[in-house]
Amino acid sequence: MSFHCLTLFIFSSFFQVLRSDSIGDLRSFEQVIVDFQSLVGSVEDGAFQRLSSTSIDEKDFKMRVKDHEGKSGFMQFLLIDHGEWLSHVNIIGKKARMYTIGNPLIAETMLKYDIRVGLNVPIRLFIYENKIDNTVRITYDLPSSLMTYLNNENITIAAKKLDVKLEDLCKQVANTIV
Repeated sequence: MSFHCLTLFIFSSFFQVLRSDSIGDLRSFEQVIVDFQSLVGSVEDGAFQRLSSTSIDEKDFKMRVKDHEGKSGFMQFLLIDHGEWLSHVNIIGKKARMYTIGNPLIAETMLKYDIRVGLNVPIRLFIYENKIDNTVRITYDLPSSLMTYLNNENITIAAKKLDVKLEDLCKQVANTIV
């Protein structure tokens, strides 16, 4: 049971974005979601704002962030269940969730060079059921490709590390024993 990574090239008039699309095995959508969520911590429902506002200094902030990280080093900031709301507009049977995940300690490695990095961190990751081949897919835009317009080597280096970390997360989800 493994994911095969395909890279699709999507072009815009300003820069090229690389999208990674991992193809899952035949596990159910629900099982992939459980496996994914077991690897990602959470700072939803105001937890991140509380974490930030109650931190007394950098050391305390970093400790609080570490307490919210999942096994992958990421935390979930937002979940949008597209399948849930689509059923209300007569699009039935679609299973798809968009997650906003990240880690402020990772974001800091890029934001310190250019605040515009904040447009693309935390990152979005999409998990959906593909009815054509009955697989579950995880897709996301490679952070390094989203940062190219900034033309900053330090950001590119840090973003490529984030690319690897996201790929590792997908591999961990793929290799979760059912």
